[in-house]
Order: sequence, then structure tokens, then C-alpha cells
Amino acid sequence: MMIIDMHMHPIYYKSICPDEEELLFRQNAFGTFKQAPYDYDETFIELDYAKVDKAALLPLDLTTTEGGWVVNNDQIAKVVSEHPDRFIGFASVDPRREDALEVLDYAFGTLGLSGLKLNPAKQHFYPGEEFMEPIYKKCIEYNKPIIFHAGLSWEPNCITEYAHPLKFEPVAVRHPELRMCLAHFAWPFVREMVMLMIKYPNVYTDTSVLYMDSPEESIKRLFTIDMGPLWTDRALHSQIMFGSNGPRFRQFKLLRALEKIEMRDYAREGIYYKNALRFLGKEEA
Repeated sequence: MMIIDMHMHPIYYKSICPDEEELLFRQNAFGTFKQAPYDYDETFIELDYAKVDKAALLPLDLTTTEGGWVVNNDQIAKVVSEHPDRFIGFASVDPRREDALEVLDYAFGTLGLSGLKLNPAKQHFYPGEEFMEPIYKKCIEYNKPIIFHAGLSWEPNCITEYAHPLKFEPVAVRHPELRMCLAHFAWPFVREMVMLMIKYPNVYTDTSVLYMDSPEESIKRLFTIDMGPLWTDRALHSQIMFGSNGPRFRQFKLLRALEKIEMRDYAREGIYYKNALRFLGKEEA
């Protein structure tokens, strides 16, 4: 069975870490300090060990809030061009940039990136604000999905209120054709996240949930207590994608935990790869 990881941050890939000052900015902005740049081989060993076929790489544009990028769009395109069989590249844009639409035209039209990553908590905006409408329409124009950070973020200078799942409902109402993923099951607001998925078929989530216990304990709680044990099979099997949030969390640990959750084969196939293909707009889905 194919596995697609829809949530990875390539901040330590050596081929895009040429500048120590830039790397220091990433570490401070992303809030991770215990790693150093590494070669692709290390990433591929981890992907192969977890039996993950492809991974979506997510940048973040913090131009107006913090004065830089946590990996930029050109760097994402470089990594994807070097290993197109393993990586899916997303773009980002600081929505308050005056040239935001030009940035997206370049990312989608020239670089050929597959979607948009935004973090309202970190970029300090409410998803339903009127000034966001041109960005959503630009994604619709190019048929590109959006991955939003939702719920708690450990990153410094993040305000959770901006990323509460209820703040995304106006976007789902106005743009039913816009595929949007509210990542991390919007933890700890899981029930609100499920409510949105029940109401809006264009709303997805991913499994990159913070595990404060073991991965097994946290995933079990998510799929059997925070949600009813049959909710995935009966109602949500088309809207959950596998995501690890690497390098913070390890793919093989989350997949090991998911393997212990009882679900029907069609639901597992959806989570592991079919929902990601549909989210990305791939015809084979």
C-alpha cells in the first residue's frame, strides 16, 4: 500500500542550508534547536524505514511578521527538482505582503508547486478576514489546495486563537471548491474539527497530532475517545490524511500507532494515500 506523508518541514536539508544566519533564523522561528543540517540519505532512510513513498514539504513565509522565511518557495522547488519521485512541494506566502498574489503566480505558474501552506497562528491573521479572499481565489484559479496550521502550535510567537477551527468555517462556506486541510486535527479542538469535516466535504485534516503520552496512547485516544471508534469508518474516511510533522515527530512511530487502530481497509487506504491524491487534485484518486 502506498503511503504519502502530507506534513513535513525540510528545514535541515543540507542542500538548502548554505547560510548559517538563515539557518539560525529558521531555528529561532520554528523553535527547534536539537538538530543540524543533514544529507538526503538520512531522510530517505527514515522514509524507507516507515515505508513512506512520498512526502509533502512545507515552507513558511514570515516576511512581515518576523522578517524572513522558514524555507522559501525556491528552496522547496530545488529539493523537489532533485528528488521528484520522493517529494511534493508546497508554497507559502505571507498574506500581508503587498506582492502576495505575484508570489503565488510565481510559485504555482513558474515553480509548479502543488499547494499553499499558511499558519494563521504564526502569521497573525484570521482565516475569514476579507483581505484573505484574493489569496483563496488565486488558489482556486490554479486548482491548488491549502494546508493550514490549526490548533496548538509549539512555535514561538504563535497565538492559538487565530488557528481555532471555528475561525476557518467562513472560508469553507464561501469557497466549497477550495480543498483545505486543517492540520494536526486542530488539536486540542478535535470535536470542532470533526464538526467541520461533517459539514464541509472540502475540509480535510491530518494525523500529525501532538503526542504528550506515547504515540500509541495519543493516537488511540484520538481515534477512539476524542472521536467515536467507528466515526472514521462511517463518516470521516475520505477526509483524513497521514501527516507526521517531521522533523518534530517520527513517521514510523505514528504509523506504528495507526496500525493498531481498528478500521476498515478503505479507511486505512484513504488515510495512507488516497485522500492525499484527491486533496492534491490527482486524477488517479
